[in-house]
Amino acid sequence: MRTCMLKSIIQRNSISRRGFASGSAPERKVAVLGAAGGIGQPLSLLMKLNPLVSSLSLYDIAGTPGVAADVSHINTRSQVAGFAGEEQLGQALEGADVVIIPAGVPRKPGMTRDDLFNINAGIVKSLATAIAKYCPHALVNMISNPVNSTVPIAAEVFKKAGTYDEKRLFGVTTLDVVRAKTFYAGKAKVNVAEVNVPVVGGHAGITILPLFSQATPTANLSDEEIEALTKRTQDGGTEVVEAKAGKGSATLSMAYAGAIFADACLKGLNGVPDVVECSFVQSNVTELPFFASKVRLGKNGVEEVLGLGPMTDFEKKGLEALKPELLSSIEKGIKFANAN
Repeated sequence: MRTCMLKSIIQRNSISRRGFASGSAPERKVAVLGAAGGIGQPLSLLMKLNPLVSSLSLYDIAGTPGVAADVSHINTRSQVAGFAGEEQLGQALEGADVVIIPAGVPRKPGMTRDDLFNINAGIVKSLATAIAKYCPHALVNMISNPVNSTVPIAAEVFKKAGTYDEKRLFGVTTLDVVRAKTFYAGKAKVNVAEVNVPVVGGHAGITILPLFSQATPTANLSDEEIEALTKRTQDGGTEVVEAKAGKGSATLSMAYAGAIFADACLKGLNGVPDVVECSFVQSNVTELPFFASKVRLGKNGVEEVLGLGPMTDFEKKGLEALKPELLSSIEKGIKFANAN
């Protein structure tokens, strides 16, 4: 009974809404780098459930054969292969259409995203180097924090390799959108399935700017309520880290958000029209070189970076406040990539 219920939910969400049955969808290979980790395992499960994926490649430094064996028993379309160790990274990446990177260490209580930088920056740089070599045309979905720095690191690596295409590199900020939708729906007392809230800026603390003035369905929330929702969205990761009390970070909700964004990329590649998600990309929306805003996805990745739209004074103030911190994080990533 539960299996039937789960499969029907997946089919409703992944096939009919996208205009594809699994039999008619093109062959698409998705690689998950960091597949044995706290985000990687549930993300691998969710990608196995996606009928748009024909080949699922799971990579990590260790533990991946077990994850791959487990996930491979699920009766859905994709063929699963597990790869472990640097010597198998090229094999994992060859022919990938979408590469999702949740690799690295998670945040622990008291850690900032800057603390993560010293560990994760090197991991991201080495993975980006391999992507440039083995699947330079893949859409790269960066989850590894701090995203505000790891996306610029990957961009610099790709530039040095001569493979950089700004349309194919994405910082996954979907979890900020997922949280904003959830928190807004709870406060506005509306059906969360119908809620849409654009979230712009970056992917850490005050650089996360939900535009609740553009939220739909509209709700008559007070300024105080909007400010509280904004703060909770910005601090969502910390809320989970503290609740898990040293035993993890936002792994499950991040896996869900990562799967949502990867699905949008696959739909875009397959020619589904009007696929729009927020993402941290190379941008001219502000004076900053990278910025998260709504992006229209298509057969080449980014089809169009959309503008910010009308904003309230509170949101405009938040936008100006986030710029110095976001610029600093971007420059830190660029400096690291060019110095190491």
